[in-house]
Amino acid sequence: MLNAGVARIDVSPQIGVAHAGWGAQTHQVSIGNDMPLYVTALVVIKDDVELAIVDVDIGIFTNQQDKDIRELISKASGIPFGNIRLAYTHTHSGPITFGQWIKDGIDLATEWWNTIPAICAKAVVDAKLTTLPARTGFGRGSCDININRRPARDDGELFTGRNWDGAVDHSVDVVSFDDADDNPIATIVNYAMHPTIMAHENQWVTPDFPGPMRSVVEHAVGGLCLFLQGASGNQGPVDGFTGDLRVYRKAGSKLGAEAARVRLNIDPRERNERLDQILVSGADLGIYSNVPTNESDDTVAVSNVSIDMPSRDVINLVDAQAAFDAGEKELETSRASGASEEEIRRVVSKVMRANIQLSVARLSDENTLDGHIEITAQSMRFGETVLVSIPVEPFVELAQAVKERSGSAHTVFSGFSNGHINYLATDIAHEEGGYEVGVSVFAPGSAELAIEASLEAIGDVL
Repeated sequence: MLNAGVARIDVSPQIGVAHAGWGAQTHQVSIGNDMPLYVTALVVIKDDVELAIVDVDIGIFTNQQDKDIRELISKASGIPFGNIRLAYTHTHSGPITFGQWIKDGIDLATEWWNTIPAICAKAVVDAKLTTLPARTGFGRGSCDININRRPARDDGELFTGRNWDGAVDHSVDVVSFDDADDNPIATIVNYAMHPTIMAHENQWVTPDFPGPMRSVVEHAVGGLCLFLQGASGNQGPVDGFTGDLRVYRKAGSKLGAEAARVRLNIDPRERNERLDQILVSGADLGIYSNVPTNESDDTVAVSNVSIDMPSRDVINLVDAQAAFDAGEKELETSRASGASEEEIRRVVSKVMRANIQLSVARLSDENTLDGHIEITAQSMRFGETVLVSIPVEPFVELAQAVKERSGSAHTVFSGFSNGHINYLATDIAHEEGGYEVGVSVFAPGSAELAIEASLEAIGDVL
């Protein structure tokens, strides 16, 4: 048997923290926490191989932040750097930890952020201390709360909304960890949907749909639940961009109900039915046992495969910074002059777009070398299941290709892990254009390279 342990720490921020990141918003700070934000860690050990997965309710971890935190986790826990997956849910309704156009609440956001690295390390150490003999299994369900988010106007220009004809993956992938007596330790749920249900009108800090999803699973199953964001680069909520808290709670609960159903049906071992006795009663009663016929696969392995992907020409850093500075000054003037809410919304949107382009310019400047950007595909094998991830916001077609071509019995594909280098689109999407392509630092041809690296990483652990 392998060994598994799990731990969780609440990382909810103070009220009044700098909040959200929407171009259409006019507020700057939160008015409260609708649900807690968590760091949840799972540690799995077999012989001399130790792996850790950390699920954090946060928007992103930059490459440098990821490196610093995983090094801290490794130093504190003894788990090798390359054996740690630092995953972020990508919630869009958490604290904002960088200045942008928001001036209020930044000090609270900085204080909050400064606690995160040590908490991630402590969660892994705590999880490692709880490890005990365990079995792992896999199940797959379906939930239709997501949709392709790249529809087109009549003139062909794309926007972010509902594209009922676009590629979508409703799969709910579930990985179980139970102790030797079949009691639940942990559940991993993987699903592809941007956590953009709560949007510009919302002033509450929320984990978006992963929060209620985890809560439902934990109440129905027991143990702790971790969420891994799937290939949601072009996947959004059917019902989203709202300020109504009930919407994200309902969507998360629907996903949680399906994940719990799948989880409760997972049995890591095959069993044969045995009639133990026929008990005399008012009506004779058949007393049965379901007897295990084998032991579950307890393989634990990890692989990291790096690949150089072609970069795309983007706005240069000097011009991007100048555009952002000009927009920020315009916003400051508008607020000081008592401009209308609609005017402030217009300028905020302008600054937000300039900030996005500034982020793209920085990403390109920091990560491009000789026309290429290096990413690492990481695979983790637990029993018959392989979890593979890449540090981007991948389009769903990448996940579908990896799952179809994988040699693993069960393949779980994630983005949003071990750093962040924005969107990774398909070649067809590059021809179509749209927001995700416009802010991507990757050139056409990159998607297939990422698929190949993911398949290589999977092959390494089989």
